[in-house]
Order: sequence, then structure tokens, then C-alpha cells
Amino acid sequence: MTGGFSADDRRFMRRALTLAKRGRGTTRPNPMVGAVIVRRGKIIAEGFHRRPGTAHAEVAALASLEGRAPGATLYVTLEPCCHTGRTPPCTKAVLSSGVARVVVGCADDNPLVDGAGIAKLRRAGVQVDVGCLGEDCHDLNRAFFIWVRHQRPLVTLKVASTWDGFIADGRLRTKAAPVWLTGEPARGLAHRLRGEHDAILVGAGTVRVDNPALTNRGPGAGRQPLRVVLDGRLSVPPAAAVLKRGGATKAAATLVFGARPAPAARVRALVAAGAEVDLRPARRGRVAIADVLRQLAARDVQSVLVEGGADVHGAFIRAGLVDRVAFFLAPRLLGAGTPIARGQGRAVADALRLGPARVRRIGNDLLLEADVV
Repeated sequence: MTGGFSADDRRFMRRALTLAKRGRGTTRPNPMVGAVIVRRGKIIAEGFHRRPGTAHAEVAALASLEGRAPGATLYVTLEPCCHTGRTPPCTKAVLSSGVARVVVGCADDNPLVDGAGIAKLRRAGVQVDVGCLGEDCHDLNRAFFIWVRHQRPLVTLKVASTWDGFIADGRLRTKAAPVWLTGEPARGLAHRLRGEHDAILVGAGTVRVDNPALTNRGPGAGRQPLRVVLDGRLSVPPAAAVLKRGGATKAAATLVFGARPAPAARVRALVAAGAEVDLRPARRGRVAIADVLRQLAARDVQSVLVEGGADVHGAFIRAGLVDRVAFFLAPRLLGAGTPIARGQGRAVADALRLGPARVRRIGNDLLLEADVV
């Protein structure tokens, strides 16, 4: 069943979604899941998945009822699992509880589940209706689904540019430091985006020119993403801000991807400065984007925020490895400079197509967001 849900069904599923979001940043590599148990139109129990190894949302909700909920309806944002991992299968707990109906937000794309949990409940005589607020439930864990299905992270391409499409004026600078195009409100939202991703990725050119720390310095910043630098020739200065740990932000680790073979002295210098260096096979001194994403996925990185520069943006677009875009447009015109993306590019007929755009005003700037179709 993909339609025909009542207003109450949607209301209870919205509550389950709210609960699921409480696990943001702590459930990885597991998905975020929320559950609500209802009897005679009233919520009698709630739960959400907190972290790996702890009870899944359905089991957490049932625990407050001592595992029993005869005749009740269970609302859960994601299909209950039917396999044993760090915890027993949720379907077993649901069937033991006496729940009569299960309303599922979306099926689990994990090959270990992939509809089997729904089928098991139905075979046991439980009414299972799937698809209540399905788009919202799927979008909540889109990064997890891409990670588990394609063994790579979800990629968000984040850009700050002028209205005529330039991210910098392209002029030589006497000092490596950021030059802001957007206003403070937009920069604050960009920091929040960093906190919502597992990793931030830039190229070595951005490090040399802007010397970014790549930390989340937004209001109440807590979660610090892994910092990733694509640096085929290992040209990042050992004194770069991106290699520094500690401080008020408690910056995360830095992973530098370089081309193999590499000068041992440069590797030692970066390691001494605090970086981890991963040398990969390369072509013309450039590491393959798909290889980098596979290596990040193996580290349980499920989402990456790509922040530049132009060559890196072009490489991701060329490889077709962009899932979302977040373009901050500053009301300025440069007339020339560094473009948003450069490189070989794609033919018009093969351009990455974007879904419906979401436009927001952030201070004096605009934020355009869309998913790649």
C-alpha cells in the first residue's frame, strides 16, 4: 500500500520522523529510525535508534511496554530489520509484541533487508502498510542508502559564487587566507552544512590559496567532520590550518589523498604535521574521484561536502558523482576570475540534470538547493 493513509497516520509518522532525527550524527553507520506505538488513537510508547549496538527504534519503543502491545499499531520510519547484526532482528520483537498493524515510512535498501522484513511480518498475519510520508522517510537516510547500495558516500557540491558564476577573482595573493563573497548569515548556514556531513573535501589548490581550517564553527557546533584533501603531488604545506588539531573547535582528523609513488620526505612531513596520507594509483598526478569515495565509504563515511575548488568541482561533475548541490549566490559581478567548475566537462546532452530547485534568501545572498536526478 503506497497511498490512502489517514491524517492520523501522517501525524504519527511525522512524530516518528521527529524522533528519528534525534539520532543524527550518532547512529552512523546505522540509519536514523524513529518509532511510535499507538492504541485507540493515542501514543502509548515512543523510541528511536541512538547509536550502534543499542536497541533499534521499534525495540526501544516496545521496551517501555515490557515488549507487549497487543492490537496496537506501530509506526516506524524504516522497514524493520529481519537479520541478526549487533542486535537481534526487530521483526522478532514486533511479532512477539502482538502488534496488529505496522505502518512503514519506506523500505530498507540494505541488501540484508530489502523488503524481507515487510514480507516476514505479512506472512505472520500482521497488516503492513508501506509508504506513509515515504519521500520524507527516504530522504532522511538517503546518505545511508547510497552508502549501503553503492559503497560510496552521498556527495553534496557546495559552492559560493557571484551571480556571474565566479568563486574567486583569480588574482595572486600575498597571503593565503579566505576572501568572502557571501555574508555572515550564509557563512553560518554553510557551517551548519559542514556539521550535517561526515566529511568535508577540498583540493590542494584551495588549501594553498585560502588556507581553510575546514571545521564546523557554527552556533553550538559539536560535530566535526573528517577533513579530506585531494593532493596528488602532496603539495599541501605542513603548516596549513587544515592539518592542525585541537583548539576550541576540536577539529577532526585530516586525510590527504596523494598519487602513488610519492616522495617519502613529503609523506613524512605531512604525517609529522598531523595528517594521515593515503597514496592511490593516479593518472597524470590525479587520484580518481571514484576511488577516493570508495576509500571513504570503507571508513563508514556516508556523506561528503565538496567545497572546492574549480578543478575538484569539475572532476566530480565529470565523474557524475554529485547527488546534491547547494549554491550560495552573492549579489556581485566579477566579470572574470575562477569559474565554479573547470576541466573536461560533459556534453550538453549528458549534463547532470537537477530536480526542482529550492530557493532561500539568506541575508543578502540566495541559496539554491537541488538533488541530481
